[in-house]
Amino acid sequence: MLESKPRLKREIKRFTFCTIGALLMAFNLKSFVQTGGLYPGGFSGITVLLQDIFSTFAGVELPYTSIYIPLNLVPIIIGLKYLGKSFTLHSIYVIAMTSFVTDLLPNMSITYDVLLISIFGGIVNGTAVGLCLYAGASTGGTDFISLYFSQKKGIDTFKYIFMGNVCVLLTAGIIFGFDKALYSIIFQFCTTQMIQMMYKKYQQHTFLIITEYPDMIYERIKAITNHDATLFKGMGCYKGVERQMLYSVVSSAEVDKVMSAVMEADPKAFVNVIKTEELGGWFYNKPNE
Repeated sequence: MLESKPRLKREIKRFTFCTIGALLMAFNLKSFVQTGGLYPGGFSGITVLLQDIFSTFAGVELPYTSIYIPLNLVPIIIGLKYLGKSFTLHSIYVIAMTSFVTDLLPNMSITYDVLLISIFGGIVNGTAVGLCLYAGASTGGTDFISLYFSQKKGIDTFKYIFMGNVCVLLTAGIIFGFDKALYSIIFQFCTTQMIQMMYKKYQQHTFLIITEYPDMIYERIKAITNHDATLFKGMGCYKGVERQMLYSVVSSAEVDKVMSAVMEADPKAFVNVIKTEELGGWFYNKPNE
């Protein structure tokens, strides 16, 4: 009974963040994206592009749901197989809610300045995606693909997704004109930057820790992150005494926890934290549920 209460609270928190993310996504599509005539990239962008193509060339107004949900069937299968059942089920909830709410909401105009729409629409879009990722879910489509490669390769792949989105936008530019397509690139760039700022699971930082208590600090790093560390012994040039340095790479989301644990174990420790641009070899990433 006692164990079920924390689990229930976690699930309520996850669904709350997923719901907010889905509502933000739908609101963004019917306000900024619709008013600016933009293409948000990913499967959302493909859906909007297909809606415009059918509307312009066939005179058929297709609901967002009728395109977006079928497009996500293959990514959902990938998610169930490789990213975890709970993660995928929460993602299905986000995909379904985003789709249905988008079709239900009326068109809304907040501003008609396309540059403002591109910037703030991208920020809202990135916030929605970031909230869902933080809650252990995705907004569907390329998020599944990006997380699959991130988990398998241990790298941050959102920049590659951005390049794929640019290809979609170029297609839209060829068909409907490049003005909106170029503004859409600004929109997508702002989205990508927001996601990278909010979601740091697949980004890494390197810790270089000079301490007199390496064993104690290593145990704390291992307990927090499940990562190993390497001990180096050297000579302090100023005093000419032996020094010990721990080297460890951790997820960027764990930096603050590790730093607090290190300073608690040894307040006199000298710590240098470096952003890791690329990492080779095996690196533990906590699996999705």
